[in-house]
Amino acid sequence: MQVLLLTYQEVDTRYGLGRAELREFVELGLLRPAPAPDTLEIEDPDELLPRLARLHHGLGLAPEAIDLVLLMRQRLLSLQAALSRETSRARQLEAFLHGGPLLGE
Repeated sequence: MQVLLLTYQEVDTRYGLGRAELREFVELGLLRPAPAPDTLEIEDPDELLPRLARLHHGLGLAPEAIDLVLLMRQRLLSLQAALSRETSRARQLEAFLHGGPLLGE
């Protein structure tokens, strides 16, 4: 995954998130500051920043609530991946029990 450096001005222009909002997000750990002043290091900015803008401006959520929503989203994605793995394992076991070959052999 590529990490991009974006200035606060670029983020404000592209995504509508102002300096004060970005500073709050940095303080909460939602965004990572870069060594240069008023600059952020962001993985997948086109994924994260529109989501932050939607949650903050579209739904009017406070930064603390956004943190919670993003944590819940990450947990949901993790659970979905685990469910997918377990479903595949169950299918493989069912195939084996019915006399079929194990996948990967």
